[in-house]
Amino acid sequence: MQGRIIKGIGGFYYVDIPGKGLYACRARGIFRKENKKPLVGDMVQIRILDEKDREGSLEEILPRKNQLVRPAVANVDQVALIFAVDQPKPNYRLLDRFLVMAERAGIPACLCFNKKDLSEPKDLESLREIYRDCGCPVVFTSVQTGEGVKQLDELLEGKITAVAGVSGVGKSSLANLLQQEVQMETGTVSEKLRRGRHTTRHCQLLPLREGTYLADTPGFSSLYLDTMEKEELKQYFPEFEPYEGGCRFQGCVHMTEPGCAVLHALREGRISPSRYESYSDLFQEIKDKRRY
Repeated sequence: MQGRIIKGIGGFYYVDIPGKGLYACRARGIFRKENKKPLVGDMVQIRILDEKDREGSLEEILPRKNQLVRPAVANVDQVALIFAVDQPKPNYRLLDRFLVMAERAGIPACLCFNKKDLSEPKDLESLREIYRDCGCPVVFTSVQTGEGVKQLDELLEGKITAVAGVSGVGKSSLANLLQQEVQMETGTVSEKLRRGRHTTRHCQLLPLREGTYLADTPGFSSLYLDTMEKEELKQYFPEFEPYEGGCRFQGCVHMTEPGCAVLHALREGRISPSRYESYSDLFQEIKDKRRY
């Protein structure tokens, strides 16, 4: 049988089999010998050992399409970046750093601004203007009114979505709202999952419905750009792309060069000043690290 690992606790891997529910599985010893570690999100082949108690043996890890290191999760389809419109106000530099990380990892992102009910129309318009050309869908939600939640849910459909964002923006409240209708036949495994609920800081998948999961992670800790070259950074700002061929100098990094098409677009208001400031700050950060 094939299924997906949704959680790992104390040597057990909980595998969701479509149409059948969860099975608690031990990994075969050969994985340890071959230095292979099953990850949450892995598609796996299992052998049923006890149908009544829903226990099995994890026999094979199927090929991964991608893998994040921190958090340790495989086969992620997208990242949902969740920030608040207010209380707390969005940290644009952190948000843009998340977007660069997702772009560099080749994982599509969607951007959710929660607490819409606390916002003024001008604040919403400002956010729309800043992120209109960021290369990913932007949705505004409110847990209090339910506004925008259906739109967010549609963006998650049929995908494994890793959730990222600072504390206090309503990530947990949104997750609870999205999964409140979930009914899973888990048998005795549900008791084991409940007992282990707060005993691990590892990633787990929250099933919203068959084929749709939220990756509930302890947080993205790899926020540093240690391995990136400063000349590479411009690739991860999609709003620069229309102007890349128009710069006077080949290899222009859009900082102080004369005849830079990106700087010209910035002056004309076709590129968000906030997004460009994030680019400039990150460029300088990478440059300073390379110097030492």
